[in-house]
Amino acid sequence: MEVLIDGLGAAGDGLAVAPDGARLFIPGVLPGERVRVEGPVVLTPSPDRVDPPCPHYGPCGGCVTQHLALGPYSIWKRARLIEALERAGFRDPPVAATEVTPPATRRRADLALKRRPDGSVALGFHARGDSARVEDLSTCHVLDPRLVALFEPLRAMLRSLACFRKEGSAMLNLLDSGPDLLLRLDGTPGVQERTALAAFAQAHRISRISGSSLKGLVAETLAQVSPVAMQFAGVSVTPPAGAFLQATPQGEAAIIRAVLAGLPKKLTNKSRIAELHAGLGTLSFPLSAVARVAAYEGAPETVAALDAAARKAGGRVVATKRDLVRQPLSPKELEAFAGLVLDPPFSGAVEQMPALARSSLGRIVYVSCNPAALTRDAKTLLGGGWRIEAATPIDQFLWSAQLEAVVVFAKGK
Repeated sequence: MEVLIDGLGAAGDGLAVAPDGARLFIPGVLPGERVRVEGPVVLTPSPDRVDPPCPHYGPCGGCVTQHLALGPYSIWKRARLIEALERAGFRDPPVAATEVTPPATRRRADLALKRRPDGSVALGFHARGDSARVEDLSTCHVLDPRLVALFEPLRAMLRSLACFRKEGSAMLNLLDSGPDLLLRLDGTPGVQERTALAAFAQAHRISRISGSSLKGLVAETLAQVSPVAMQFAGVSVTPPAGAFLQATPQGEAAIIRAVLAGLPKKLTNKSRIAELHAGLGTLSFPLSAVARVAAYEGAPETVAALDAAARKAGGRVVATKRDLVRQPLSPKELEAFAGLVLDPPFSGAVEQMPALARSSLGRIVYVSCNPAALTRDAKTLLGGGWRIEAATPIDQFLWSAQLEAVVVFAKGK
């Protein structure tokens, strides 16, 4: 069966209509191409098609659009944000051009691990369309080369660990102090394994190696050869193992620029900004340069790290532990703030949105990593009389279907 591809879907697949009217989703093809569905086989290539740079492209589930030229790719990402906001009910939203981060800059990777029957280790991302299989990576064109350089040594070290039996994961964060490794394994490391991990950390300049069980929520430090640290607006924070970071330094900088640009214009040194889901302070400390910040975060280890850094930084950021799902801020509490910034998890902020929609706030700056959740949450704000002042798509998940965005909502004059 031959079809004409008429668009790209939210997951990066080509869209087409079969002769019987069924909607088809076909990976690896582009708008305007005529393809044979079985395969698929491209019969008439698009002028926007390019050769994927990575040898793992296709089987690896990390990237879905390396075959699309950068210009059309950035337009597609912008269109995803426009569609998300229009589905929420906002007509002709003011969406800026996409800010695309370059290859080889991603500083965070959650790698899947599997031990093969012969004892060797597969290390990489889950295969596209088959989450049970791990695409064993020799390279990655998205990740910072300093993380890629750890693939082979990590694979060899894991092969010798008796506490790694069948499966696990290796989360790598590239901190300012160097790589930070969190291993989730299906066994418990003993003295011999801990000694091997300490030697591995020393040999490869890994600041810290932590470990937990596959379902463990609390990580234990297994080896540490130097202090761990991350700088946000000049403030040093000690992140817990596996801490959330923005995916790339360039993406983080773009988010900060868009957030600061979206704040109320008449802030004073005494003005207060509420920040929800503050994390380690990625936005808290840049925000503190223009206002006092009440930073709310629910993860105990994360808010402890933020609080410790904030206390040393002069007190313009006050960190509060609060589960914003079970206890969202009320409209009454929100009256104390000149504006609000929120960077919710992938699921969005559904529990908090009704209070925000009814609040007396003049500005809300929403940092989104999920267009579907943004659509739902923005619809609630529209019902409360809010409008969109600005929206910026930020592509720090290069060649994937994921999209970061900063949307500025305003109400009143």
